[in-house]
Amino acid sequence: MSPWPKSYRAAISFTMDNLGEAQDVLRGTWKDPIGTHYAITNQLPRMLDLLDKYGIKATYFAESWSLDVYPDVVKDSILANGHEVAWHGWQHEVWHSLGEEDERANFAKSFQKAREHGIQYKGFRPPGGKVSKLTYQLLRDNGAEYLSPLGGPEDFGTMDLEGSELVNLPFEWQAVDAFYYMEKFSGIREEYGEQSEVMEPAKFEKVLMRRIDETTREGGYLSILFHPSLQLSEEKFAVMERVLRRIAGDQDIWCVPCNEVARWVVENKGAFLVVKIA
Repeated sequence: MSPWPKSYRAAISFTMDNLGEAQDVLRGTWKDPIGTHYAITNQLPRMLDLLDKYGIKATYFAESWSLDVYPDVVKDSILANGHEVAWHGWQHEVWHSLGEEDERANFAKSFQKAREHGIQYKGFRPPGGKVSKLTYQLLRDNGAEYLSPLGGPEDFGTMDLEGSELVNLPFEWQAVDAFYYMEKFSGIREEYGEQSEVMEPAKFEKVLMRRIDETTREGGYLSILFHPSLQLSEEKFAVMERVLRRIAGDQDIWCVPCNEVARWVVENKGAFLVVKIA
């Protein structure tokens, strides 16, 4: 019997990461006026139009620093259209490299900034994919409901945190466009037995379609990730559209934002695994 609502056999979340130039400003590499990032002015509107075309609501993991820079985009283009805004750090800091004091400060200023914009974060995707032991406690203390770290199907489920629950909604590198498109992922590609050089969009599409089929067959959960900043060609947009068409056209797939999946898992926790905290 499927653990998912109605007659759905599997759940998928379409997600996006990185809102504008937050990371580039942190690194000192951004040379253009603040608030003019090409991913927000050019790619994101097309992506949102495609999501609307296929009736899919997404989760956007955005840096809190960017909420002041792109308030209208967040409010009028993302939230107003039924998408979720979740947390991706203050300025995309490599999360597992932060010390305890910096991590606490990042939480405090990020959640405060979100509240100023009328947002209550329900979930967190750590830049780099890894978290510390402290992260779990701070997520619980700040009212978060789920975590989306690097992991696999075996890591999906609920985590018991001293009586309170946090849902684990992992992402896997092979369902992330950056794994195929970015030069800096060469080492990670080699770890997964792939070529070190960047790969064509067709390879990403082939693997992603296979993972969608596997997830549907196995009755599991899959988080897929497209970065607005990486949709730089018609070929890449065509891949995104075919993936959306595949998901939207399958009556066995429940495609909803991460917060809806987390809520369902908590309400039906007897149907899902309890996973250990790493």
